[in-house]
Amino acid sequence: MRKNLLALAMLLFVSQVILLAEKPETKKGNNPVVPGFHADPEILYSQQTGKFYLYPTSDGFPGWGGYYFKVYSSADLVNWQDEGIFLDLKSDQVPWATGNGWAPAIEEKMIDGKYKYFFYYSGHPVNGREKQIGVAMADSPVGPFTDLGKPLIDELPEGINGQNIDVDVFVDPVSGKPYIYWGNCFAAVAELNEDMVSIKPGTTRDITPVGGTLADYNYREGLYVFYRNGLYYFMWSVDDTGSPNYHVAYGTSTYPMGPITVAEDPVVIIQDPGNEIYGTGHNSVVQIPGRDEWYIVYHRINKNFLNDGPGFHREVCIDKMEFNEDGTIKKITPTHQGISPVILTGK
Repeated sequence: MRKNLLALAMLLFVSQVILLAEKPETKKGNNPVVPGFHADPEILYSQQTGKFYLYPTSDGFPGWGGYYFKVYSSADLVNWQDEGIFLDLKSDQVPWATGNGWAPAIEEKMIDGKYKYFFYYSGHPVNGREKQIGVAMADSPVGPFTDLGKPLIDELPEGINGQNIDVDVFVDPVSGKPYIYWGNCFAAVAELNEDMVSIKPGTTRDITPVGGTLADYNYREGLYVFYRNGLYYFMWSVDDTGSPNYHVAYGTSTYPMGPITVAEDPVVIIQDPGNEIYGTGHNSVVQIPGRDEWYIVYHRINKNFLNDGPGFHREVCIDKMEFNEDGTIKKITPTHQGISPVILTGK
């Protein structure tokens, strides 16, 4: 009898050990918001669906070799649904590119009484020249998307050196005019035509913020633009994307084409080594409809890859962004906790 009890106890012990081994590690917070390696997150709130959509660069490929784009959807900014790959630069979908799909932008626009979606991204062209920027269109934020079939931007702005990457598109709520921004080591802007897939001739200009250091606002890439209370906010990334110091700075303007006035305290979000958070950069921003409530969406370097591929092992995070009474942005402390689920009203 005693042997049977001992055997039963041992069986229960082993079963418990197996259950504990199979139980996934409890997540300490909501950041990162989606599993796996992703970077350069672009976020959209869709008026058509009443949901949020996340469009990142696919990461984890040596040499930033990601070649496809996925989209995730969410009703609350916390729980995300993988909607799959919608654009593959190595397929027949994109005849002008061979890969290196980076740093996208998305815009929802009402055209002829219907919502249309315009997805902008950079890729490596089949002609082997420098990076170029393309655009694909859809009737739904999750696709299917149809590429324009040729690059939207295939030449560097005159007199400028750098890369045609890191695109952003902004429709001015004041004038209704659409603008496109892009550039690594420079910041260019041009006015888009109403078709959203061509640039108005003669409107391209260089608006690169001048000066600064790698400790504050020296411009590198990732320009992002939004509007609040009469001001146009310009956010950009500082330092190299593989540096723990990679961070976001900002300035403002009274016009969507600049010039940009750098903020007195320009750093918006930067690494927190004490909490093992590094390389917090390349962001987008989302406002909750009908409320002065804002969130910053950014990537950080996975802490396990600081010395082994830090530039292409990144993960997407979301934290709250707040403003002072004078309109300046409060400095954000990046967190593992992330945010609480957002409850939308009237949906």
